[in-house]
Amino acid sequence: MIVIVVGGGNTGSYLAQVLLDAGHQVKVIEERAALLEKLKQELPAEAIVEGDGSSPTVLEKAGVLQANALAAVTGSDDTNLVITSLARFEFNVPRVIARVNNPKNAWLFNAEMGVDVFLNQAEILAQLVAEEMSLGDMMTLLKLRRGNYSVVEEKIPPGAKGIGMALKDIRFEEQCVIAAIIRDGKMTLPRGESIFQEGDEIVAIASPEGAKMLAELLAHPVYPKREPKDKPPI
Repeated sequence: MIVIVVGGGNTGSYLAQVLLDAGHQVKVIEERAALLEKLKQELPAEAIVEGDGSSPTVLEKAGVLQANALAAVTGSDDTNLVITSLARFEFNVPRVIARVNNPKNAWLFNAEMGVDVFLNQAEILAQLVAEEMSLGDMMTLLKLRRGNYSVVEEKIPPGAKGIGMALKDIRFEEQCVIAAIIRDGKMTLPRGESIFQEGDEIVAIASPEGAKMLAELLAHPVYPKREPKDKPPI
């Protein structure tokens, strides 16, 4: 796949490296001298294109007419929107992705501006923090389908509601699938007759609602209270 990344900051350079490692053809467009020097130390010379990524001429130089995807990840929302519009409506790039820097501008990143997918980093972080807090000890291992599903893992603590329950008796309403039960260091494939035991490590694929349902079954019945301590002397 041929991918153009516009913006050579930390996000752009990391994205380019991941794509290159995966075997894709990548061009990174950047015009700032300091970042160009940094990119030259991190990426192959043939992957770097010097210039203004919002310029049609520079985009053509980077190979936009052959590109399968373009990611606009500069630090300016205005610039990213100009780039996405050019990519979609001027050069017909099949897949256009954009970074949102200011969450208040997220509403602008839509199909009318040529954007297929936008990444609002602040919103993603806020949702992850809120989700992790609501799931207690459950750990999210991987996000799937743009966050619609997650691979989660939790070790069943003493007193959890789910201890002694068989999978066939638990109604997850197709929101959660138990993928594995790790018991005494050995993984077993769950069946309808499988029964949750204290100390089991449960791996599941779940929607946000399914993860909450599973967390309710596997959570600590009571969390210990933290006693305030005096600050250590400075």
